[in-house]
Amino acid sequence: MTDPRDPAERLAALEADNARLRRQLDAAGLPDGLRHGMRNTMAMMRTVMHRSAERTADVESYVAHLDGRFGAVMRVQAATDAFGEADLHTLISDELMFHLAREGEQATLAGPRVRLRPKAAQVVALALHELTSNAVEHGSLALPQGRIRAAWRVSREAEPPVLTLDWAETGGSGIRASDRRGFGTDVLTEMLAYDLGAAVDLHYEPDGLRCTIRLPLTARIGCHVAEEPESAWDGDIR
Repeated sequence: MTDPRDPAERLAALEADNARLRRQLDAAGLPDGLRHGMRNTMAMMRTVMHRSAERTADVESYVAHLDGRFGAVMRVQAATDAFGEADLHTLISDELMFHLAREGEQATLAGPRVRLRPKAAQVVALALHELTSNAVEHGSLALPQGRIRAAWRVSREAEPPVLTLDWAETGGSGIRASDRRGFGTDVLTEMLAYDLGAAVDLHYEPDGLRCTIRLPLTARIGCHVAEEPESAWDGDIR
């Protein structure tokens, strides 16, 4: 059932729930590491609530998109190891599977093993969610012949090393940039840059979206696990 309240009322109620959960978390006596990770997750959800509300005009759209974004943040928790780090391949694969895009059928993934720190994993997961949901709603995954290829590499020519992730849609119908700036654009062009120091290029090609994310792999963001590569970089996406 759709919540009849307007976005402002809905946001206020979610804020109250978030504050209550933070108080309960502080009183629960959990280990410092676990409590810190959970507080970071709730802080990310608070950011998502506010920025989604700023970019949404009606409550139905707000609730639907908020649910998807919360789901993306929570999937990070399921993908993390004992240190709270997440594997990049797993983040991409999980998001695609959530949208029923199977690796090897509608999607191809290629790149070395990269592990992301908790905050970086959440932000990257949000970006991946926006890219995937956009492909499902408006891009290549809205069509039977549509495909997605995600390929990444790590360059050690500079310090810190730089992770380059290329996201390419093919088989689409010529999606164009929207005149209205939405939350997804904010995540890709602002949040990645502000929180992680990333540089992002977005291009709308005749057969689908191209997005390139360049991310410095500092100690607070993540690392390249060189001894266990998943697959080799095989060139630029065309």
